[in-house]
Amino acid sequence: MSNGKEVLDELRGPALRLREQIPEVWGAYARLHAAAMGEGRLDVKTKELVALAIGVTRQCDGCIASHARGAARAGAAPEEVAEMLGVAVMMNGGPGTVYGPRAFDAFMQFHEGKTSDPGPAATAHDHG
Repeated sequence: MSNGKEVLDELRGPALRLREQIPEVWGAYARLHAAAMGEGRLDVKTKELVALAIGVTRQCDGCIASHARGAARAGAAPEEVAEMLGVAVMMNGGPGTVYGPRAFDAFMQFHEGKTSDPGPAATAHDHG
């Protein structure tokens, strides 16, 4: 993964085309995403950190980019992300040492504003 913004930009066109073909499925997923990621007993920042850890576990660059951006938007600190990624490395072993740094780099790009925020995208993870 070169950087989080590039991954989201790369996925935008193909996701829009697929969304046009399956609007009911895409809409249902968007509603599930909104329900799962909204404020509740867990705050949005915590949920974004969990989702980012799962992105690392699943080795999903799109998930990592989306939830790195979400964690930055939700106010996660680099130290919190790093600590969470330590747990992801512990749980995933060697692959965690590849995808954990990718996730931290993506988070830092959004956190530090190294890339412009692409705003809402059409990937399954991005709904505003």
